[in-house]
Amino acid sequence: MSWIRRTWTAEAAEEWTREDALAIVLSVLSYMLMIVGSALSFLAVTAGYVILALGLAAAAAMYWVIDPKLRAISAEYETQQKAHLERLEKITRWEKSE
Repeated sequence: MSWIRRTWTAEAAEEWTREDALAIVLSVLSYMLMIVGSALSFLAVTAGYVILALGLAAAAAMYWVIDPKLRAISAEYETQQKAHLERLEKITRWEKSE
């Protein structure tokens, strides 16, 4: 699946791309399949187990598609958060020394 991008910079990950659209479709599909599959599995219908497995596969595919993007955004956020906390610590120390 070379048409799905696996490496992201934080700036590129902020933009909407086909990976986001695919994740949206897979998300809805996986939740619907898991709900129907679970209900049918509780009723011991054989097709329910197959539908549930398809729902789990769709959820795994969604994770595979969107996880690199989310990790890139998260790493950038953690960097910004660390810098902010360091600035805040410097300000707090300065205010306490007065």
